[in-house]
Amino acid sequence: MRVLVIGKGAREHAIIWKLSQSEKVEQIFVSPGNDGMRDLADRLDITEIKDIINLVRNYGIDLTIVGPEQSLADGIVDEFQKLNLKIIGPTRDAAIIEYSKVFAKNFMKKNNIPTAEFQIFDHIVPAIKYIRNHTYPLVIKADGLAAGKGVEVVDNYTSAEILLNQMMHQDKFGAAGKRVVIEEFLQGEEASIFAFTDGENFVSTILSKDYKPVNDNNQGPNTGGMGAYAPAVFPEKLKKEIEQSIICPAIKGLQRENRIFKGILYVGLIITETGPKVLEFNCRLGDPETEVVLPLLKNDLIDICLAIIENRIGEIELHWKAKYSVAVVLASNGYPSKYEIGKEIKGLENVKHDQDNIIFFSGVESRNNKLYTNGGRVMAVTSVANTIEQAIKNTYQNIEKISFQGMHYRKDIANDGLKKLHNKKNW
Repeated sequence: MRVLVIGKGAREHAIIWKLSQSEKVEQIFVSPGNDGMRDLADRLDITEIKDIINLVRNYGIDLTIVGPEQSLADGIVDEFQKLNLKIIGPTRDAAIIEYSKVFAKNFMKKNNIPTAEFQIFDHIVPAIKYIRNHTYPLVIKADGLAAGKGVEVVDNYTSAEILLNQMMHQDKFGAAGKRVVIEEFLQGEEASIFAFTDGENFVSTILSKDYKPVNDNNQGPNTGGMGAYAPAVFPEKLKKEIEQSIICPAIKGLQRENRIFKGILYVGLIITETGPKVLEFNCRLGDPETEVVLPLLKNDLIDICLAIIENRIGEIELHWKAKYSVAVVLASNGYPSKYEIGKEIKGLENVKHDQDNIIFFSGVESRNNKLYTNGGRVMAVTSVANTIEQAIKNTYQNIEKISFQGMHYRKDIANDGLKKLHNKKNW
């Protein structure tokens, strides 16, 4: 098979890396991709849907996998389906579960899916009135897509008022922030899970955990994700509870609204004292969770994709390595705000490269046979090992060999998982 992956980040690099291990795949294309993927995929710098469709036809591509949410929100799957071209991802009608926080919250309420209490505001005056008479902290979310940065926790009225003005009047997130969701702040530990679904049935992955705040100890502004590990350390019964109380009613609820969701449903969770609750739904694989989940998956990703397309995902059983995977994101100076690019990346040749030590590139470009930074999140350094302790150690040992001007990263990724394992008897 010839496969095309849409996207350019570390998530897409991880998808390509996994596809490259399949005996069914003869050639991989990526569009637009980045220069760190060149050893595994042929780059085609095309982004318009009509041009991608022409590319698929001209190159005889058998399957397309969509990485980023924007392409799904733009309706790429709808256009492919009109031409009977095989593609992994939901239609625009189903992808609304990610690109509209307002839809998602109302949908969860309607289908009794556990989530935080919330209010929706189209105008700033009632929103200001609401936050003036409320207890803190609160969570304020832009309705639309904001590259993973449209959610902020505010600790007081002043911060909330400033943020609402930035979102609703000053276009901090453009049109995405003109409508907001204000919801209660939930106490607990975050986790993520993916569900591969054909719109009727599903199979779910192991739980993973990503780390959104830019600094150690979850300090600083939210990012697209500064690292992740899998499997996240939780009691075994939790996954079944998530499937029954969240994933199943979500898929069935979308089905009832004639928004058949075929593809990969991401569930961002917070595990509270009263059980798991949904923070957000995404309509595709998460980043950086993909970079720790796929290295542990034994199945051929092509088999899963074909089962989704052919409406037989119920026949698939997922198999996992009995290991741990840890990924740490190396970011550019200034990220997640305005960041620097064009810094030479040094030391990559000193990093061990094998099936258990992988670098998934995101914001990079090649010039004169040297690699330079070209984005906020530059790469995800991933290691797989028999224990979580060894996976953490290997990841950070590899990072010590890499450098670029202004490089910063969190130094506590997966430490909480390690502590929980040591205290497992207290669960």
